[in-house]
Amino acid sequence: MKLSGSQILLKCLRENDVDTIFGYPGGAVIPLYDALYDELDYFKHFRPAHEQHMVHAADAYARTTGKVGVVFATSGPGATNTITGIATAYMDSVPMVIITGQVPNILLGKDSFQEIDITGVTLSITKHNYLVKSVENLEKTIKEALLVAQEGRPGPVLVDVPKDVFLANYEYNNIDVNIKVKNHIPDDNDIMQAVNLINNAKKPVLYAGGGVRISKSDDLLVKIIEKNQIPTVNSFMGFGTISRDHKLSLGLVGMHGNKEANLAVTKSDLLIAVGARFSDRVIGKPDEFAPEAKIIHIDIDSTEIDKNSNNCIPLIGDMQPILRSLLDKIEVRDRSKWLETINSFKDNSNDNVSFNPKNILETANKYYKENTIIATDVGQHQMWTGQFWKFKKSCELVTSGGLGTMGYGLGAAIGAKIGNPEKDVILITGDGSFRMNCCELTTLSRYKIPVKIIMINNHTLGMVRQWQRMFSNARYSETDIYDSVDNIKLVDSYGIKGYKVDNLTDFREVLEKTKNLNESIFIECIINQDDSVYPIVPPGRPINELLLNG
Repeated sequence: MKLSGSQILLKCLRENDVDTIFGYPGGAVIPLYDALYDELDYFKHFRPAHEQHMVHAADAYARTTGKVGVVFATSGPGATNTITGIATAYMDSVPMVIITGQVPNILLGKDSFQEIDITGVTLSITKHNYLVKSVENLEKTIKEALLVAQEGRPGPVLVDVPKDVFLANYEYNNIDVNIKVKNHIPDDNDIMQAVNLINNAKKPVLYAGGGVRISKSDDLLVKIIEKNQIPTVNSFMGFGTISRDHKLSLGLVGMHGNKEANLAVTKSDLLIAVGARFSDRVIGKPDEFAPEAKIIHIDIDSTEIDKNSNNCIPLIGDMQPILRSLLDKIEVRDRSKWLETINSFKDNSNDNVSFNPKNILETANKYYKENTIIATDVGQHQMWTGQFWKFKKSCELVTSGGLGTMGYGLGAAIGAKIGNPEKDVILITGDGSFRMNCCELTTLSRYKIPVKIIMINNHTLGMVRQWQRMFSNARYSETDIYDSVDNIKLVDSYGIKGYKVDNLTDFREVLEKTKNLNESIFIECIINQDDSVYPIVPPGRPINELLLNG
């Protein structure tokens, strides 16, 4: 029996257990949506206010469920509106398949209405992409795209489908698609070299990144550090791979890292990087990063080895078998003296009274149970969240790490909640980012998606303003935000309860009143415009030269 291209595409998704789609209809995908109309007993489809945010939603859905995020978009501006979301997912290694409609084959290359060469445009921000010109190739391409998105180091894959391919009829052949994956297995000698370095190190530090979460290796990682007593720092993507309450957790490392984390790395004699890519935000001045340490770099992607660091001892391959091998071979160690030294680095200043970001986030953290998912936008509030929220498990944080996408948060919170209906989802945002995505309040309202929103409002583009104050002679060029918008009235217009607070007492009362409500809530926290993110490592400086205040 012959099926239309649209039906073939949906059948491929069903057979690969895809049941959730984030999409926005338009002219080039009308045939696809016509076929979808007959299958809404199986597929759940969510239509946002803007295509960028539906990609962020699919992104967070994928990060928090381990499934592939799937997106439908139309041609031309529908496709180009997905680009920021695709780039965000690419930088953070998120498995997604973006299916875009295209003008019919006969109109390709003729500057037709709503035509754009989206495969050309996205070539550098996709793991792979396809233009499917013939319905005969559609089944194989869709199945292959779903595999490519997930195998090895995950990433977004784009499939561009001309409208006439959606309409054409062809046999569904139920073909079996396999991808040849070259699994690199480290040599036993390389494993033993790493084991000897770990056992003989006096001051080791483990640096855990997003690859630990992606490979679901959290438990193995914790067993290794507990057996060998290795203090551990995290990149932003690696939060939750070790509970922040664990005695060996030092928290965030890098530009806004904790003092003890940065100093421990600087004074270490061995750095074990696991699923981390040595981002410039982590290493600071490259030639002074971990200057006394040998570096073991464990990663599935060989292109990351020595990209931002030098002379690493590479262990390239799947994370779990490498970590199991290390766990079997490393020895039990007592590193109490090294841990005492690290504890002496801590900054013990405390203020439990002021209505500042630290107290706001630590207070909110106490009101929500474990397994709460935190989504953030990008800016000061993102850094404060990384510093002060006690993440306990992987997939408790969804944020734009590599690209730093303002406007990521609300779409991401929506996708996380759709994928995890049993968990609380909180969006922590800033007033600047919220202006970029508040249109998605209509998506919350329409689908009755219960997300708690905490806005930290300092009436400015806070991170840019902080840099202008510190490094540009306090010349505040186009950063202050004193709009006449009443955010409480704005959210109320969408049927969402809103609260404005400027002190901890009122904040606690609102949290107590709303924590168990199964509906969206908005809490606007008014803070001082000059509250800043500290520590901070000035640009171009090594990470041990961190400023603790202004």
